[in-house]
Amino acid sequence: MTGTPGWPVVLQHGAVTLRPIEGTDGRDWQAVRERNIEWLRRWEATMPPGSSQRATGYRDVIRHLRKLAREGASLPFAIEVDDQFSGQVTVNNVQRGSAQSASVGYWLDQRVAGRGIMPLAVAMVVDHCLGPVGLHRIEVCVRPENSNSLRVVEKLGLTEVGYAPRFLHIDGDWRDHRIFQVTAEDCPGGLVERVRRH
Repeated sequence: MTGTPGWPVVLQHGAVTLRPIEGTDGRDWQAVRERNIEWLRRWEATMPPGSSQRATGYRDVIRHLRKLAREGASLPFAIEVDDQFSGQVTVNNVQRGSAQSASVGYWLDQRVAGRGIMPLAVAMVVDHCLGPVGLHRIEVCVRPENSNSLRVVEKLGLTEVGYAPRFLHIDGDWRDHRIFQVTAEDCPGGLVERVRRH
């Protein structure tokens, strides 16, 4: 039994496939992460000093994400490009009730960066969330220094709605973030169509 309408699901557009991340992705996930350690380090969440939580391995992370998915609080997608594991898009903090909102985070293998894959993958996820999942608002928070991620939200035409000083602990310190959003009213034709037009 699923805790979220429209989940689990496989989404596909051209060479890009999004599917629920699985325990069996561990070897590919680890290989991509190790190959991209320097590429991703500046944007990775870290545990603040004094936190009782410890960094965990892939199995623990996936077990936790799949538990949240069953509870309707998360939609963790693996990104495949030409049938190769290439990254992750995760819908986090799904809120129901009067909010009907969530946030989206993502990372991608540098080998396939610069081909428009991440804007397309995020667009696919947003369209699914604002459609079958039944959400109204999706938020993306980006560090001001992350030019690659800023290009993603720019290509998607998301609206900047705020600035959050010291928002998340990333790469060893509390980091500011710019906040972007899209609502169902903002993209009646869908974000995938918007990406295709650019």
